[in-house]
Amino acid sequence: MRKIDLNSDLGESFGPWSMGDDVTMMSLVTSANVACGGHASDPETMFKTLSSAAEHGVVIGAHPGYPDREGFGRRVIPMTEGEIERVVAGQIGALMGIAAVAGARVRYVKPHGALGNLAADDRGVADAIARAVRAISADLAVLAISGTELEPASEAAHLQVFSEIFADRAYLNTGRLVPRSRPGALIEDHDAAGDRLLKFLQSGLMATLEGGAIPLQAHSICVHGDSPHAVTMARTVRARLTDQSVEVASFLGEP
Repeated sequence: MRKIDLNSDLGESFGPWSMGDDVTMMSLVTSANVACGGHASDPETMFKTLSSAAEHGVVIGAHPGYPDREGFGRRVIPMTEGEIERVVAGQIGALMGIAAVAGARVRYVKPHGALGNLAADDRGVADAIARAVRAISADLAVLAISGTELEPASEAAHLQVFSEIFADRAYLNTGRLVPRSRPGALIEDHDAAGDRLLKFLQSGLMATLEGGAIPLQAHSICVHGDSPHAVTMARTVRARLTDQSVEVASFLGEP
């Protein structure tokens, strides 16, 4: 693989509460998953994040999640599939409305946190997300965790779908991310993360926490923007990729 995207979850501040170094991250990534009022963000944060992405030539995606700022969208909130469809549509629409004011363009959708993890295994939830995306615009793509139910659900909805892997999260032999509650779930050593990614790009196999390796497809690599190590991780990963003549560019091309 000689070309891959580098994405991050950004715009996750809310009011006076600040999260992450978005300005620096915008100079390192090629795609930004922008929070849109569910797990984080507000209209001013969205506007500033969208404006910064447009200024840096970063492709923009909507990052909808459970309406759960207290839990940062990392708790499963009991909702029907219809309620999930509507809450996702509402958040995508909100971001696209602010994007129109900012002179920016939303190109894809990536579910956040617990919602994305649930959609990985629950086809009904994955279908609800895909229906919401399709209802807003058939031109929106979906960025899905590699090897999960959101990929076939998006394809069934006739949406363009791309797959992502994670630089800073460990994997289980099932292909799922190690739950954050378990030791070893978060990878904080940026050199180790870079080594693992390069081995994956060479082999197509992702090393797991249990010592195995699983086949995955990837158009994009995610570095979480809320980590205190985010900037160092993103900078190291990007440098390691370019050192190996891997082009870092958005899976959707130009913004």
